[in-house]
Amino acid sequence: MPAPVIRESEVDVLIIGAGPAGLMAANALARAGTNVRIIDKRPAMVAAGQADGISPRTIESYGIGERLLREACQVHMAAFYNPNMTGGIERTGRAPDVTAPTARYPFEVALHQGGIEAIFLDSMHLLGTDVERPVIPTSIELSTDEAELTDSAAHPIRVTLRHLDPLDGKAETEIVCAKFVLGADGAHSWVRKMFDITMDGEQTEFIWGVLDMIPETNFPDIRNKSLVHSNNGSCLVVPREKDKIRIYMQLSDKDVLDPSTGRVDKDRMGPEQLLQVAQKSLHPYKLAPVDEIDWWTLYIIGQRVASRFSVKERVFIAGDACHTHSPKAGQGMNASMNDAHNLVWKLTQVLRGWADMSLLKTYESERRKYAQDLIAFDKDFSTLFSGKPQTHENEDGVTHEEFLRAFQTYGGFTSGIGVHYSNSAIVNNAHQSYASNLIIGERVPPRVFVRAADAWPYELQDLLPSDSRFKVIVFTGNYNDTAQRGNVDALAKELEKPERFLKVYVPGGKESMFDIITISQGKKEEVDYLEFPDVLRPHWSKVLIDDTDVTGNIGGQGYSYYGVGPEGALVVVRPDGYVGMVAPLQKVNDIDTYFASFLRPSL
Repeated sequence: MPAPVIRESEVDVLIIGAGPAGLMAANALARAGTNVRIIDKRPAMVAAGQADGISPRTIESYGIGERLLREACQVHMAAFYNPNMTGGIERTGRAPDVTAPTARYPFEVALHQGGIEAIFLDSMHLLGTDVERPVIPTSIELSTDEAELTDSAAHPIRVTLRHLDPLDGKAETEIVCAKFVLGADGAHSWVRKMFDITMDGEQTEFIWGVLDMIPETNFPDIRNKSLVHSNNGSCLVVPREKDKIRIYMQLSDKDVLDPSTGRVDKDRMGPEQLLQVAQKSLHPYKLAPVDEIDWWTLYIIGQRVASRFSVKERVFIAGDACHTHSPKAGQGMNASMNDAHNLVWKLTQVLRGWADMSLLKTYESERRKYAQDLIAFDKDFSTLFSGKPQTHENEDGVTHEEFLRAFQTYGGFTSGIGVHYSNSAIVNNAHQSYASNLIIGERVPPRVFVRAADAWPYELQDLLPSDSRFKVIVFTGNYNDTAQRGNVDALAKELEKPERFLKVYVPGGKESMFDIITISQGKKEEVDYLEFPDVLRPHWSKVLIDDTDVTGNIGGQGYSYYGVGPEGALVVVRPDGYVGMVAPLQKVNDIDTYFASFLRPSL
C-alpha cells in the first residue's frame, strides 16, 4: 500500500497551543473572518485544575462575560489572617477584593481553566473553527527574503506538522504555509526554542502546592478570597464554582526538592501531604475534602520575560511562552489572553490590507513592557505573601498593614484595569487635556449614557466591542447651543472631505473600519437625534445624550467624569478598547496624521 502523499496547505494564521491565549486568539480571528487553524499536542481539552481566576478587565473585554458570569464564582471580598498568640491564626481584616475605582465588574470570577476554555471552544465551533488534536509541529522555517517578509499577502513560514492520530487514509505529516504563526504553547514553548528566544529573569526560592476540592470546614471565610500568613507558612484560599475551593500553600524545600537535581519532585509529596500542610496553616480551623481531591500540583515560582515577543513580525509568542510569574495575583491566564487581545486586532487589520506591517511592531513594544511591569509587581507581591509574618519572635516580619497596603496599592494592576500603553504610532497623547480622564493608552472606563432616539440608558463599553473597527467618539458639547452647533457642523463638513480619514480608508464603506459614536450634552426631552449631521449619526442607536434615564437614577455627568469640557472633543478608541488619541473638534487633521502613520489608503 503506497504511503499517503504529504499534504500541503495555506493558512493566514497558524496557532500552536490551545490554552487560554491560543483559544482567545483563534476565536477572535475566526470571528473576524480570518483563515485560522489551531493545533494542540494534547488529545483532549483541560478537564480540571490549571488557571482559574478572571480579572474585571478580562470580563469586560472579549464578549464572553455573560456565560462567564453565569458559570463562575464571583469573588467580592478578601479576608486577611495572621498568627495569633496561641499558635494558630486569626482574622485581622476584610477588604474588597477589587479596589480599582473604575471597575465595571467590582469583583473577580473563578472557574477552572477547562470551563473557561469551553466558552471559547463553543464560540469557535459555531464559527467553523475547531482545535486539531493531537498534532505537534516538528519543524518551522521562516523565509529570509525581505520582499516576502514585508508583503502581507505572502506565506513566508513553512511549518511541518505531525498528526499523532491521523484519520484513515490521511497522511501523518503535513506542511502548512502560513502568513503568520502564533506560539501560545506554554512555558516550555517549542516555538520560542526554535527561534532561540531566551527567557530572562530568575527562579525564586518559593515552592508552592495547589489543591482543588469541595471542603468540609469551619473556616469562616471559605467563600471569600483568604490570604493567610501563619507560623506554618502562607496560604491562599480561593472560592470556586459549585462549592469547590482552591488552596495554595507554601512548602519547605526539603519536602519537595530532589537534592540531586534541585528540581521539584512530585513523588516526594502528593495530595495527602499537601492537605496536611494546608491543615497546619489554617489551624485552629478544620479542613477536609468532602470526597476526593479534584486536582493538585507543585511548582516553583519563576519570574521571567522573553527577550523578544516576535520574529520579523511574522512569528509571535504569547502567554506563558513569553512571561512566567506567580499565580497568586491571578495574572497568568489574564495576561495571556490580553496578549492575544492586543495582537489579534493588529493581525486582522494587516491581513485585510487595511494596515501596514509596521503596526505589528507595537505588539512587542506594548506587551513586553507590560510583562516587565508584571514581573516587577510579582516580585514585590510574592515576597510579601511568601514572607514570614511579624510576630513577637520575628519583629522584622511582614505586618498586616504592610500587606494590606500592597494589596490595595496594586489593585489597578491585579484587576487588569491599570494597564497603560506608552506613546507610539497608535498611542498619541498630544491633546490629553480635551478629555483629561479618558487616559490615552488606557481602556475606556465604563459609563452609562442615554440614547437620544429612545431614552434607553446604555453602557458605552457595550458600543465598543472588539470587532476590528476603530471607534471615533464625538463629544459634541451642547448641540442646541447656537455657537457650539456651528462648531459641530463645521466638523461634519470636514469629516466629509475626500482627504479626511473617513474617506481615505474605506475598504468596505466607512463602517467597515470606523464606527462613529456621537455623545451630546443636553436633556433627553429636548435633543432630537435627527438634527445631527448625517456623518455623526450612521445609525439611530449611535447618538447618545449625557443625561439621566427617565428615573433620574442612571447616567448623567459623563462629560465631567471623562474630563470633557463644553467645547467637546474627538476620541479615537482602538479596536481593543484602549484610547489611541484625543483631539479638539477643530483638529481633524491631527487624527488624519494619526491614522496615516499605520493605515493603508484604500485603492
